[in-house]
Amino acid sequence: MDLIEKISKIFSSNRNGDEAGYWIYVRCNQCGEKLSTRINLYNDLSVNYSKSDDHTYTCQKTIVGRKGCFQRIEVKLIFDSRRKLKDQEISGGAFIEEGEY
Repeated sequence: MDLIEKISKIFSSNRNGDEAGYWIYVRCNQCGEKLSTRINLYNDLSVNYSKSDDHTYTCQKTIVGRKGCFQRIEVKLIFDSRRKLKDQEISGGAFIEEGEY
């Protein structure tokens, strides 16, 4: 491995080994720009308590692109008690797969 590859690995984000992060990928309905954002599973979630011990977590994010259309993409994610994604909603955009990003 040469020096440039080593430096690149230091400063690049390690998405595969990021257990505290959940990445989402969206496409803007207005301009088609593809965007990504990271959800911190331990700091960005709000707990929803229920009468049973099976609580859920909610995260709401507003994503705005960089290319100048400034369309607001509203994302709502619901996670189970083990912080696994249960449901997702979006307005102003569409969810895409990581490979499409």
